[in-house]
Amino acid sequence: MNIPLDYLTLNRHLWNAKTDYHVASDFYDMAGFRAGKSSLREVELGLLGDVAGRSILHLQCHFGQDSLSLSRLGAQVTGVDLSDKAIAKARELATELQLPTKFICSDVYALPQHLHQQFDVVFTTYGVLGWLPDLAKWAAVVAHFLKPGGQLLLVEFHPVVWMFDNDFTRVEYSYFNRAAIEETETGTYADRAAPIEHKAISWNHSLSEVLGSLLQQGLEITHFNEYDYSPYNCFANLEQIAEHRYRLRHLPDKLPMLYSVMARKR
Repeated sequence: MNIPLDYLTLNRHLWNAKTDYHVASDFYDMAGFRAGKSSLREVELGLLGDVAGRSILHLQCHFGQDSLSLSRLGAQVTGVDLSDKAIAKARELATELQLPTKFICSDVYALPQHLHQQFDVVFTTYGVLGWLPDLAKWAAVVAHFLKPGGQLLLVEFHPVVWMFDNDFTRVEYSYFNRAAIEETETGTYADRAAPIEHKAISWNHSLSEVLGSLLQQGLEITHFNEYDYSPYNCFANLEQIAEHRYRLRHLPDKLPMLYSVMARKR
């Protein structure tokens, strides 16, 4: 497998650069969030059910909005992210909002060295797996942190989406995890005019790779679904079809854009 030795450093610098622009963006609506608006979307809320009193490990939490939203619902939440700048902001928000959410700055793979606890739920959503080269190692971390009977909830953009160029005009990348994808990103999905130009390294993961990695850890797949919309206006050439639902303007119902998985530890 092609894994550039400096991918963690490069991607940490990328997400550090993005954080301030994301916090200030309309996309993340910090004014609404501070006023009590949840950042969670329909798919994950419907699958989670009542989380009051449950322990949740939120992997790749960015600057913590979803972690804090889960805490507002009564969960005991620990959020984890690679970006030290994002985690600093998450801790600042937890203090400001007087929420007991804990945050750890760590790469997913290194997390067992920094956290010694098991959880009712491992939660990870939207644009997360592409930053990880090895899903077998990811699934092992998930299994490590789940209590017996605990569940993973993964909601992720569909690998078909990542096959296309940024304008969705041509297929540019393999559906399968053939090699690292090295790109220079300009701007960011939350603020396309942000003066950011930075190298990014990512990987595409087929559905068979995602599900197979979980099954190899002995986890039981209890739910799987695919959706023909994105809950976020985070790609080019999208049009809104309903609240928090966006489709490609020129391919309105032709592609899967999202999928969800739940997996239980026996």
